[in-house]
Amino acid sequence: MARGCICCIKYMLFLFNLFFWLGGCGLLGVGLWLSVSQGSFATLSPSFPSLSAANLIITLGSIVMVTGFLGCLGAIKENKCLLLSFFIVLLIILLAELILLILFFVYTDKVSENARRDLKEGLALYTTDNNAGLKDAWNTIQAEWRCCGVTGHRDWYAALHDNLVPDSCCQLPFQGCGRNSSNTFWTRGCYEKVEAWLDENKHLLGTIAMCVLVIQLLGMAFSMTLYQQIHRTGKKYEA
Repeated sequence: MARGCICCIKYMLFLFNLFFWLGGCGLLGVGLWLSVSQGSFATLSPSFPSLSAANLIITLGSIVMVTGFLGCLGAIKENKCLLLSFFIVLLIILLAELILLILFFVYTDKVSENARRDLKEGLALYTTDNNAGLKDAWNTIQAEWRCCGVTGHRDWYAALHDNLVPDSCCQLPFQGCGRNSSNTFWTRGCYEKVEAWLDENKHLLGTIAMCVLVIQLLGMAFSMTLYQQIHRTGKKYEA
């Protein structure tokens, strides 16, 4: 393979992973900021108390940052160990994504049923003192998405053991409006609204997923190509 082509692959891999690493640092910073200062970004699931927006962003940012660091340093230093580690990490991430995707489609109905049940159980924690984050999260979601409860406003009746709903369920919200059954509440459940949004944007989400897949495959191909050339020739490919 021509020397210029290998140099091009090397610096493309470096620049790609440099931006990748910077993006991971940004995500990690946002996640830490949310966990410290934004209680509204809390988990809605009582079964998975650590599954909050902040923790998910911190985890994603950490993975992206470590992966980008391995690829960036491996490319610029032409280190076989780092390049191989970068390839293996990308391969593990890709396999994990494929396994999760397959399991999701195979057990779609069961996942949806369990998610609804778990979210309904979480409604009962709305009025407890140590779950202010969950309360803020539901108020934000219901106000922004114009929805009420998981499948409808009656979910709140069962969860709170009374004929009342949060004020964020009111179409014309004011203090205490959720206690008056004569007020008009949002009729659609939030789970249904999320499902509708996903269905409306499935082509966009599919395009994003394909772009991520292509980027992963290119990163794996470039790192393994550079690794093989260094392993075979033992030369440095400086510009």
